[in-house]
Amino acid sequence: MEQQDRIEQSFARQSMMDTLGARLDSVEPGRVVISAPILPGSRQQHGVAHAGLTFALGDTAAGYSALSVMPLDSEVMTAEIKINLLAPGRGERLRATGKVIKPGRRLLVVSAEVHALDGDEETLIAVLTGTMVPVTAG
Repeated sequence: MEQQDRIEQSFARQSMMDTLGARLDSVEPGRVVISAPILPGSRQQHGVAHAGLTFALGDTAAGYSALSVMPLDSEVMTAEIKINLLAPGRGERLRATGKVIKPGRRLLVVSAEVHALDGDEETLIAVLTGTMVPVTAG
């Protein structure tokens, strides 16, 4: 099994991502892109994407970017992650791009940028930075 297959299979088991209508757009070593529609059930009272949707996509993309550089017999979990919300999530979809900043055996420092897609317009709405830790698979 290669990294792409492993991440696709893992993503398919995430019921939260399924609930949000999210899809895995691309997987490269150290970089993963996930997107999801801004559904009526994932909006806040002002009609824009809820920060929970933004956070869930950013955290998941960052986590899978970390997993993409780990040995095939390992997994990762979020140890901590911070979000800076920069703008309202207006549009049809959110797209989260997770990247590995610094890989390591005990800690992996990651980031994610989340953009709102509204027609041809893209707006950076959040930046996340965090730490992933390797865990035993299974």
